[in-house]
This record gives sequence, C-alpha cells and structure tokens, in this order.
Amino acid sequence: MTFERKVAGIFNMSETTWERHANPWSGWTRIITGLPLLILGFWSRIWLGWWALIPIGIVLLWIWLNPRIFPKPRSTNNWISKSVLGERVWLNRDKISVPQHHRRVPNILSAISALGGVLVIWGLVTLNIWITVLGTTLHYSGKLWYLDRMVWLYEEMKETNADYRSWLY
Repeated sequence: MTFERKVAGIFNMSETTWERHANPWSGWTRIITGLPLLILGFWSRIWLGWWALIPIGIVLLWIWLNPRIFPKPRSTNNWISKSVLGERVWLNRDKISVPQHHRRVPNILSAISALGGVLVIWGLVTLNIWITVLGTTLHYSGKLWYLDRMVWLYEEMKETNADYRSWLY
C-alpha cells in the first residue's frame, strides 16, 4: 500500500469524494485557502490565546470538507482536475505501475513540500515571519510542481489504461 493511499484512507477519500475533488473549485480553493488560513489560525494564538483553537479547528474542518462539498465537475479537461486524476494514478502505482521517469520526481517534490511544511511549523512555533514565509514558499513550490507532474503522469497513463481514460470527460 502506498503512503498516498494511507493518507487518502485517513481522509476517507471514497470514489465519490475523489470525483468531487476533481472539481476545479475544490482543487483551487483548497490550494489557495488551506495553508494560509491554517498559518493565520496558528499565528492568531498571539491575539486569541487558547481561543485560537477555534479558527484552527474550523480550517481543519474546511480542509476535510472541501473535497466533499463541491459537485462532480462537468469537465475534468483542465489542469487542476487532471492533477487530481494524476494523484489518483500515483497513489495506485502499487497496483498499476507507472513509467520509470515518473517514479522518483514526485517523491522528491513531496519531500520539498514537506521540508517547507517543517519550516512553516518552525516559523509558527518561534513566531518568525521570515521562516514561515520561506516555508510557505518552499511548500507551494514543491506542491504546485508536484501537481504539474501529476498532470503529466495522468496524460501518459490515460493512453494505456481505459479506466484512467474514463475519468476524463
């Protein structure tokens, strides 16, 4: 079982949830709002003290709800939808092998994104805006490049797999 499949399991990502998450509104709003609002929630402990747990909880709920509240998209023929479809292909790589040139780069990009996440946490713990900004920049750089790689992966895999091809409409 891939790490990504385990994470999807934690988030209870069903087939229907994945279909809804392919909605561009889901993908873009999660990217644009998730991390910045979470950072703001943790930073708000300066002003709110323990009450900061309320906005943090609301943001975590939003991150969980986001792929569930949008309808299945009318079309998946766009960059963000294809990135979600590619994520599904990537997490399924233990069952359906992906081309050799796709096996290493997504892991490197995930590591870059994770390093950014560690810097964000360090910046939030120490209330250092510059480390937080650096971490956020590194996280988004890794994440967006990873998503672009997922589009490439999906485009290649749909040519050889009818199930994957059926996801594009």
